[in-house]
Amino acid sequence: MASSDSAPHFTHPDRNLAMELVRATEAAAIRATPWIGRGDKNAADGAAVDAMRKFLGTVNFDGIIVIGEGEKDHAPMLFNGEHVGNGRGPAVDIAVDPIDGTSLTAAGRQNALSVIAVSDRGSMLDASTVFRMNKIVTGAAGRGVVDLSQSIGDNIRALAKALGKPVSEIRVAVLDRPRHEGLIEEIRAAGAGTRLLLDGDVAGGINAARYESRIDMCVGVGGSPEGVITAAAVKALGGFMQGTLAPGDDDERAKGLAAGLKMDTILSVDDLVQGDNTFFVATGVTDGGLVEGVRRKGPIIRTESIVMRSKSGTIRRVIADHLADKWL
Repeated sequence: MASSDSAPHFTHPDRNLAMELVRATEAAAIRATPWIGRGDKNAADGAAVDAMRKFLGTVNFDGIIVIGEGEKDHAPMLFNGEHVGNGRGPAVDIAVDPIDGTSLTAAGRQNALSVIAVSDRGSMLDASTVFRMNKIVTGAAGRGVVDLSQSIGDNIRALAKALGKPVSEIRVAVLDRPRHEGLIEEIRAAGAGTRLLLDGDVAGGINAARYESRIDMCVGVGGSPEGVITAAAVKALGGFMQGTLAPGDDDERAKGLAAGLKMDTILSVDDLVQGDNTFFVATGVTDGGLVEGVRRKGPIIRTESIVMRSKSGTIRRVIADHLADKWL
């Protein structure tokens, strides 16, 4: 008993910033709800951005958006370098995606999330000059076993051995994009099964790192903002992640190099987000394997969120009922 009582998180409790941030993702998800299935992803994103910005302004911290969403497709955005919070409290870096899966939201499909990742000031990789990142994510079993320098077949076989299961039971999540046609063929040729993601690879990465998920690995090229956000969650989950920046052309590569980014280096999860004080918050916009989407139930609006902190090793699920007449 004495040993557990002396644990740092027990003897020196502090406030969990993520429990304040969840109000911002809840607001963004609720405001995006009227646009689900309406075919206008920018309208959905704009509603989510406005709500998230408003609620972030009330949080007790001095935040700088290190990496935001929207610049690559001229959508509404919380812009890089923007200050958020009330200016008091801890100085932090922030990565945001008011809707990870704007196309999913516009089409009324599953797995759209509103997400925020936060870490200590100066600890988050600013990859804003390079829009895409090649990544691999697994649970803790992938450490020392899986590596981006290996072929996908070798990684699948190594992970299967580490997990003590046949390759045929390995499930690999990958964005369903033309650029991944060869990768998908290799995964299947190795004997594993795919789980093709229409959009929203943050959820794919998190599910790969979760011990209770049916996804064992998430691979492929997705957004670099999503990669940094995923890294914050993977740290809290105790999972494994690597990434390499994937510039789309020589001009983008030159901009990345000018910003001090390493183009041909395998980045560890600690390269993406340093330290052991990361926060990750996600609220479901539409239903998915990670959380349920926003639901109207008579006079209330119900949201489900997942809230993680690496320092305490805590993962919480927050189900909140909001009076609809306060929002509509």
